[in-house]
Amino acid sequence: MVKLTWRGWLTIVTLILLTLVVIGAWPEIVSAWNMLDQVNLWILALLVPLQFISYYITGEIMFTYLRGKGHLYDMSRLKMTRTALELNFVNHVLPSGGAAGFSYFGWVLSRYGVRAGRATMSQIIRYALTFVTFVILLVVAVIVLIADHQMNRTTILLSFILTLMTVGGMIGLVYVIGNQVRIKKVARFVARTANRLVSFFTAGRRQNFVKSSPIEDFFDELHDDYLAIKRDKKLLRWPFIWAFVANIFDAILLWVAFGSLGYWLNPAILFIAWGVASSVSALSVTPGGAGVYETIMIAVLASAGVKPDVAIAGTLLARIALLMLTIVFGYVFYQFTIAKYGKRPPISQ
Repeated sequence: MVKLTWRGWLTIVTLILLTLVVIGAWPEIVSAWNMLDQVNLWILALLVPLQFISYYITGEIMFTYLRGKGHLYDMSRLKMTRTALELNFVNHVLPSGGAAGFSYFGWVLSRYGVRAGRATMSQIIRYALTFVTFVILLVVAVIVLIADHQMNRTTILLSFILTLMTVGGMIGLVYVIGNQVRIKKVARFVARTANRLVSFFTAGRRQNFVKSSPIEDFFDELHDDYLAIKRDKKLLRWPFIWAFVANIFDAILLWVAFGSLGYWLNPAILFIAWGVASSVSALSVTPGGAGVYETIMIAVLASAGVKPDVAIAGTLLARIALLMLTIVFGYVFYQFTIAKYGKRPPISQ
């Protein structure tokens, strides 16, 4: 019998709640479906260029750091945007908690002479700075809503919890990679856990499948890059700026999607709802957080005073449109990369 992880249980509970929400809110869902007839296709079409700009901005968080380390000067901006899109595509279609994206990104950048540890550090920087700038913008959004008398206790509580989770995660990350002794302990823990999982799923036929020494070398690279960043904090100046812009653009994409329905919501409300939904869905084992993201997004918007049918219609429209663009273009570019470089390695490498 397969034992579920806490993430698996969280996903099951969320999907059960989603089913109950669908049953209880069926009239609003029908109303939301009817709303789709009033979509302004010209406004909705703006999502295409805006999403490509968003991928360029997201890529720059990582690539400006790597260029600061002397890499990727021979990689065009178009290729960087495409790689960022492929990375998002891989993370959406493979329910691996982001592991597939780390593996794929390192594999692609290895063709440009970037070591796996440094490629991973660039992604860690992307996530870390995105969360840091998100918290700053979250505080601004809360202040704006309070000043506009649109803030309720539920939204304040969710924002507070999200801030604590982000700060706690950042402290934990720095605590681990800032000390080589702790890094080696984590590396051995990762190796032991991976070997137990492999042994369990192969009924004991594969033992010691993962060696700890390559993992320790990998974490040592992260530690070296961390020390280099501490010595030269200017390496993070442009990634920090790009992370700010990336967060703002994510809210703009939602704002345009809702606007195509004729509802120009307060961007501060959308930003908070998107942040909470994205953070919770990141813990889901479903591809791209499907089902989880929508449930949380709709619930937060409704708690902030947005009409349920508008919250449902806008959320589903934005989600479907943006996912379709990511999957269609991401799949095409992903296949081009596979054809050029050959089959990518498995996630475990």
